[in-house]
Amino acid sequence: MGKKIALTFDDGPSTVTTPQVLEKLKKYNVVASFFLIADNITDESEKIVRECIAHGCEICNHSKTHSHMQTFTADEVRAELEYTDKEIERIAGYKPRFFRPPFIDVSQTMYDCIDLPFICGIHGEDWEDSILAKERAEKILSQACDGSIILMHDYTGNVETVKALDIVIPELLTQGYEFVNISDLFKDGGVEPTVHSGIVYSNIHDTEPREPLC
Repeated sequence: MGKKIALTFDDGPSTVTTPQVLEKLKKYNVVASFFLIADNITDESEKIVRECIAHGCEICNHSKTHSHMQTFTADEVRAELEYTDKEIERIAGYKPRFFRPPFIDVSQTMYDCIDLPFICGIHGEDWEDSILAKERAEKILSQACDGSIILMHDYTGNVETVKALDIVIPELLTQGYEFVNISDLFKDGGVEPTVHSGIVYSNIHDTEPREPLC
């Protein structure tokens, strides 16, 4: 079936950077999955999300407020997820199938309350302004393998990540990778992602639980 990999973006939608990311996806004819913060959804940014969906991208849950949720009560955790689920379903027409915890902070309460698989990913530390596009790309490429999930960010102003896509995407295509959405990565790999298990996936074959912070 060939090598497959999933490109993902956190912290949008941004009316500035998300369109730039989408332009790169269209340039190379690949898809990605976007993990949205519900509080970033506005009338204007919603239009961008719809353009991403029209291109074939998948929309996932990254919480309502991007808080350190490991400190939250069960009710607070559910409120974050349910609000974002409803916003995504309103825009995309389906409920998100995956959740990426803000800061990849987790707790037993989160594992117990959230009925979605938890996603992390390989990354190039692209939230650090001092790390420029070439180094971000090199870090990602050095970790990439079949079944990997790439974690990047499309928040406003993250121009070095947009530049890094012109290195990462063509290089992985040259290496024979097919870019697919998160759902298809699991499906095509014959893996059923688990919930309530403590597993936070960076590759679909990850099976080691992540220890809760609290």
